[in-house]
Amino acid sequence: MAREALGRAAEDGPVPNGTRRTVDDKECVYYDGYWIRHYAPPRETLAAKKRLIEHLSRRLFHHTEVGINTPGENLERARKAYEREQDPARKRVAGAMLAGALFNRATDIFTTLVDLQQKGVEISPSNELMRQCEQYFQEALALGKSVKHYSGHEGIDELWGEPLKAFVMPLKDFYESRYIKIAQTMRDIDRVAGRLRALLASERGFAGIDPLIREFADAAKLESETMRSDPVIFVVWPRFVAAGEALVAFRPSLAPGAPEHLRRRAEGMLALLRDGKDLLTYLSGARVPMPKSTREYLERCDAQARAVYPQAASLPPADPGG
Repeated sequence: MAREALGRAAEDGPVPNGTRRTVDDKECVYYDGYWIRHYAPPRETLAAKKRLIEHLSRRLFHHTEVGINTPGENLERARKAYEREQDPARKRVAGAMLAGALFNRATDIFTTLVDLQQKGVEISPSNELMRQCEQYFQEALALGKSVKHYSGHEGIDELWGEPLKAFVMPLKDFYESRYIKIAQTMRDIDRVAGRLRALLASERGFAGIDPLIREFADAAKLESETMRSDPVIFVVWPRFVAAGEALVAFRPSLAPGAPEHLRRRAEGMLALLRDGKDLLTYLSGARVPMPKSTREYLERCDAQARAVYPQAASLPPADPGG
C-alpha cells in the first residue's frame, strides 16, 4: 500500500481527496493522506444494491458479537423480549438481537422487491415496502450502537450504518464514503503501530521487533483496502497472516541470568505486543475506526512507558511511515 507522508503536501502540491492515480501498478484513490486501492462501483440498479446489502449483512454479523443474527421472521418475538426485559445488561443483549432481526427483516423485504423487479414488476422508490425497509434499517442502526465487536471491546456502530447508507445513497457515493472510513482505519493502524514501535525501540531484548511491527502494519493496511472478491487477496491475505504469526512468535532475547524484574518487564511488553497485534487485526477486518479500543490501547502504552521510563511524561509516537 503506497502512502503519501501524513500531513505533508505531495511534490506537485496538496492532493485533493478523490484524486485517482496509478500507484505501485494499481489503480488508487487518495483520501486524507492515503492512496487506497480503487474499485469501480457497479451500475446503479436494485439488483446491485441487493448484492451489496447482502455482502454488508454477512460482514456485519461476522464482526459483531455472537448470537444476534436473529432471523427476520422472529422480529415481533425479539421486540417483545426487548420491551419486557428490565435488567440493563440483559436488555442490551436483547436490543442487539432485536437489531439483528430488524436488519434481517429489512434485507428480506428488499430481496423480495428486487426479485419482483427482475420479474418485470415496477418498484418505485416511494413504494410502501421500500419505506418500511428504510424504517427497519433506521431502527436497527439506533439499536446497533450498543452491539459489541466480537472481541467484546466496544461497539462498532459504523458497520450498522453501512446497510442504511447503501440503501439510500447512490452506489457511487456509497463507495466513496467507504474510502474515507478506510483512510481513517489506516491512520489508526499507523498510530497503534507507531506507538508500539516507539515503546519497544530501545527496550532490552527486543532488537529486531521493529521490522516485524512495520511489516504487519503494512499488511494490515493492504488487507483493509482489498475486497475479498479481488484475486489479489490470494497475495494479500497470506502476507497478512504470516506477518501476524511472525509478530506473536517473537520472544525477547534476555540473558539466562537476567534479573526477575527484567523478565516481568519483558512479559508486560510482550502482552502489549500481542494486544496490539489483535487490535490491528480488528481494525483491518472491520475497515472502520475503533476509537475507544484505540484510545485505551495508546493509554496503556503511555502508562507502560511512564512505569519503565519515569522521566518521560508521555511516549512520543514513532513516525508511522518511517
